Amino acid sequence: MLQPPGGCAPQNLFDYLEGSSSLDDFLTDFPSVTRPAAVAVLEAARERLFLDAAAA
Repeated sequence: MLQPPGGCAPQNLFDYLEGSSSLDDFLTDFPSVTRPAAVAVLEAARERLFLDAAAA
């Protein structure tokens, strides 16, 4: 599982995005997480989603 620096689990990122918060809101509230790290988590999730869809 990908984990951005600072110990913030990816679930926190998805919780923010599922709510009314933006990526910028998340990055403000978790300043130890860099934008590239957060984007990497989102890209990894997207890749996994497409792999799972292709396998189904």
